[in-house]
Order: sequence, then C-alpha cells, then structure tokens
Amino acid sequence: MEKRGEARPIAHVDGYIVQSRYVSESIDVPGSLVAEESTDIHPEISERITGLYIKEGAYVTKGTVLAKLYDADLQAQRKKLEVQLKIANQTSNRHEQLLKIGGISREDYETTTLQASNIKADLDIINTNIAKTIIRAPFNGKLGLKQVSIGAYVTPQTVITSIQKTTGLRIDFSVPEKYASQIKNGKSIHFNIGGSDKDYTAVVFATASGVEQNTRNLTIRARVKGDPAGLIPGGFAKVHLTFDANPNALMVPTQAIIPQARGKQIIVYKDGKAHFSDVVTGVRDSAMVEVTSGLKKGDTVITTGLMSLKPDVNVVVKNITKP
Repeated sequence: MEKRGEARPIAHVDGYIVQSRYVSESIDVPGSLVAEESTDIHPEISERITGLYIKEGAYVTKGTVLAKLYDADLQAQRKKLEVQLKIANQTSNRHEQLLKIGGISREDYETTTLQASNIKADLDIINTNIAKTIIRAPFNGKLGLKQVSIGAYVTPQTVITSIQKTTGLRIDFSVPEKYASQIKNGKSIHFNIGGSDKDYTAVVFATASGVEQNTRNLTIRARVKGDPAGLIPGGFAKVHLTFDANPNALMVPTQAIIPQARGKQIIVYKDGKAHFSDVVTGVRDSAMVEVTSGLKKGDTVITTGLMSLKPDVNVVVKNITKP
C-alpha cells in the first residue's frame, strides 16, 4: 500500500515510434453474376397451345419459334376479309373509271374507297393477332425449363419458359459507404467463383443512384471481360477490391489501441508521462492498424501495460520498436 507522501512507482513499458508507410487497402465482398438480358416468356393472348418446340437448356437465336397457339378461327376470318377486300378493290376501281366519265358521283366513289380501306384495316388487325399466336425467342440466349405442355390453355400471365443471354455477363456487388467515392466507372475488379481458383476480371460501368438506407452499402455493376467459360448467370462470386494506396499512412500495433464505449484511445509517451489521446482508425491487418486522426509522425506509442496506466502517470520506456 502506497504511503502518503511517497512517490508512485514508475511504470516500465514498451513503445513504438510512429512512422508513415505505404499502405494499400483491399476488401473482399460477395457478388452475383447477372445475365445481360434475362426474361420470362409469356404469350400475348389467351389460347390453347397447338405446338411446343422448346428444347430445355438449348441455345436459340432471336426469332426462333418456341410455341404455336390455336389460330384456325383467325385464319378463317382472314380468308373472309381477303375475299371482301378483293371485291371492294374491284368495286373501287370500277367506280373510279365511272367517276372519270361522270357516271357516278364523287361521294359514291369515296364511299366505296372508304369501305375498301376499312376492310384492309380489319385485315391488318387479324394478321397482327395471328402473329401473336407464334411465340418467338426475343434474343439470342439459353432456354430455361419448360413450364407448360402442348394442349394447355395459356394466358398472358402464363410463363412458358425463360431465356437468358449467356454472353456479356455482368456482376453485381455492394461496398460499404466509406468506399463509395473510390469506385469509379472504368475501374477493374477481380473475382472468382466457388469451387475454382481461376481469376476473372470485370470493369465497373454503373452504380446505383444512392446508398441503400438499411445497409449503408452502394450497389455496383461491372461488365465481365470476354465470355469466359464456366460462369453461369445467378452464380455466387467473391469480389476482390483494391483501393488507392496511401503512401503516408500512420500504422501502430493492434495492441496499442484501447477500445472505449464511444470510440478508441491510444497512449502516447511524452516528457516521461503517459498521455491519453482519442483516435480514429482505418485500415487494419493481422498485426497493425492505421490511425487516421489523433496521432502524428514521430510519436512514441505505448504498447504494453496499458490497463495499469492512468493519465499523466510517470513511465519509463524499456524497449522502443521502430518500423
């Protein structure tokens, strides 16, 4: 027990002299591979399937017929309108000749012309509806699983199959808000997929309009270089991000940092005493941590006996480590 008037015993500690050093920060974040084009295929009208030509998992080109819907009634209406249009055109031509010799009024001629135009418009509508009975691939891609069978009655809500473009893959990933300013269009990133050590490259070309409120993360989209084999849309990827290096980072040993309820502190040796300083930390590795505020180059940081020290206590530094 310390007696009144006696000097406190001097603490013996180890120290570390802070120097600036070159530090490059990198993080790993999860990502998802995304097809450049991907969609479910629906019919535009409600009708019964009379032909189904889907080969599951097959690659198809744009315009390939995937299914055919019943159209006998539409074909019958088209034949009827084609006959009516032929007769209406003949009548219109005949009235045109009569108009030239004064054998018919212009009003009668325009009436027959209007009738022919109306029949042609009705025929165009029928042809459009017939075209809707043929379901085609909207772009080059790989078909998914078949969701219907021949003879099924389908509606515009029915999913017949899906298709994904397998070239021009993209990768989506998110980064914490603090790194958002360092992700620019044109930045190259590297990633690999589960079960493989192969390294793939992608180039950032778009970012979300803002930071996600719940997670405080920014979503990034990058375009995969080339068309590498083995990548599947929807697959998981591990994205490796390296940020601009800091040539003047102040690094201290991890054990020198004292966690507090509302921040972190560090003890600096100065004039034979222990001085407590609030600090802000940044990048860390297994042994060192960056201090971005509260410390300067050349300071001697105490690394041992931290729990027994109090502000302004006398200390003696036994061992000093320089980086």
